[in-house]
Amino acid sequence: MTYTKPARIKSISEFHRLRGLPQPEHPLISVVDYGKLEPAPGSFVFDYYTISLKRGVSKMLYGQQQYDFDNGILFFLAPNQVLRVLSEEEAVSQERSGWLLLIHPDFIWNTSLAKNISKYEFFDYSVNEALFLSEKEEDIINSIVRNIGQECQTNIDKFSQNIIISQIETLLNYSERFYQRQFITRKISSHESLDRFENVLDEYFRRSDLIDAGLPSVQQLAETLNTSPKYLTTLLKVLTGQSAQQHIHEKLIEKAKERLSTTDLSVSEIAYGLGFEHPQSFSKLFKNKTNQSPMEFREQFN
Repeated sequence: MTYTKPARIKSISEFHRLRGLPQPEHPLISVVDYGKLEPAPGSFVFDYYTISLKRGVSKMLYGQQQYDFDNGILFFLAPNQVLRVLSEEEAVSQERSGWLLLIHPDFIWNTSLAKNISKYEFFDYSVNEALFLSEKEEDIINSIVRNIGQECQTNIDKFSQNIIISQIETLLNYSERFYQRQFITRKISSHESLDRFENVLDEYFRRSDLIDAGLPSVQQLAETLNTSPKYLTTLLKVLTGQSAQQHIHEKLIEKAKERLSTTDLSVSEIAYGLGFEHPQSFSKLFKNKTNQSPMEFREQFN
């Protein structure tokens, strides 16, 4: 497979120019009519945030499973994330429609949103999990974006930025609510992901080369599951109340207890066999999780 370096689009004005659009009313923020954009397959990296709602969307590297909503699809991209549009010709048959909200980081600089935008973890879901809206949810989001678009088209004054920022924050807060709904309403799919995670984790600890491979990381497990670490952690927290890292630790303790109670392996041998580089790290984690040292736990079975 030939690797093609993604095309970097550095500004919102450059995006408008490349896509044949009039220059934006404001250089740092723009609402674009998705239906007016010509197809543009390829790989792209943007130096700004993109929030978009699309129908008739092209086939993209953006989702890893089947979805159950026929309405709007909401996508989130942070700066420097890669978006790959695979084929415009394979878009669904319905007419292309929707919008793109483009926000340059300089627009939110020195605002409350600049301090808080990192808390919206779905920007890191980028190529893994879109947000599928119900009709009611889509109406709410569309109303907010219309307000942003109207404000961008009016004469910019000293109130404009604060008004637009507050609207963006409202949009993101609603999106966070709707993502939580998606985890719940797509319960079967979500629990399948949990089962796959547990299977992948079990398989990892069945490896015979853990001394060399080391402890499993959230990044490794997420890549195996074709998702992002933050999405995996959020999903697990919603379903189980525990993060991905906590699940890894729980599995480690489970395997350690099994070997401490059923084998004559030394604590060091068990630690190395589970992927720990230093036995002391294993003993510290074990005591932290069980309030017992490995040897104190083993003594219960002697």
